Amino acid sequence: MKRIALIGVVLTGVLLAPAASSAQVSCSRDGLQRAVDLYIAAQTKGDTTGLPLATGAGYIENMAPANIATGLIKTAMTIDHHRSFLDPSTCQTFTEVIVTNKEKPHVLATRLRVNGDKVAEVEILWTTTGYWLFNADAYLKWSSSEKWDPIPANQRDTRATLVAAANAYLDAFLEGKKEGVPWGYPCNRTEGGAHTGNGSPKDSCDVGVPSGVNIANRRFIVDEAMGTVAVFCTFGAGGPNGGSGAPDTHLFRIEGGKLRYVHTLTHLLQSAFRGGGAGRAGGAGRGAAGGGQTPEAPPNTQK
Repeated sequence: MKRIALIGVVLTGVLLAPAASSAQVSCSRDGLQRAVDLYIAAQTKGDTTGLPLATGAGYIENMAPANIATGLIKTAMTIDHHRSFLDPSTCQTFTEVIVTNKEKPHVLATRLRVNGDKVAEVEILWTTTGYWLFNADAYLKWSSSEKWDPIPANQRDTRATLVAAANAYLDAFLEGKKEGVPWGYPCNRTEGGAHTGNGSPKDSCDVGVPSGVNIANRRFIVDEAMGTVAVFCTFGAGGPNGGSGAPDTHLFRIEGGKLRYVHTLTHLLQSAFRGGGAGRAGGAGRGAAGGGQTPEAPPNTQK
């Protein structure tokens, strides 16, 4: 009887245990979601001991190798909003993190790469006060109000279609040729916190796109189930004639092959922008609060 009772206690414990605890880090969607959950817990606490890091795991901040022991991931943050996308084909994840803490606000773009049951890479691109068009409160307002639901299985775009749409948008920056971009309507863009659109069904992301900018060094995280493409890239190629090459991420939501949302973060100090921080298409100060049309990320300038 004692043995039966003990078995009953054990079974009850198993049944009541949180479902997430049974998931293991892996390249499956469940496994990648588990990795994301552990990352969010680590970033919230500023403690990576619960993150199953591989031996020799890489840690990158703003596209440069960094020491994880002193990195931003070790800063505890009260996260107001986050959303993640999963790419089983490349064993990667992308997470947008918004922190509106008045003393240390941040918006992060975090990439994880999983190898087996370990996290082999953690890459964070961060923005904060003083960076390009940064406004965490506005970013939270717009991002949290948007609809990023799973795409019904019979309506999903292929991986190739999603990547092609992202590339078409980014390619338009070099020569200013926008006719090849699959513009959707409505489409809203949030850039550092600045925002295009005012809620009209005619809202477009086809505003403030500069020319002469080579969006280079592109790396993709694609989630067909969510219709998303996250691109780690540089705004400009860098070097003597290639612009600042500032670390940048573009996140696209694509529905039926058309752009629906675009989120942009650029790790570039506003003061480093040529012209003292004034943006294109009316300046950096427009848009976030009032929903006006704002510039895209900074033009191809030298730091």
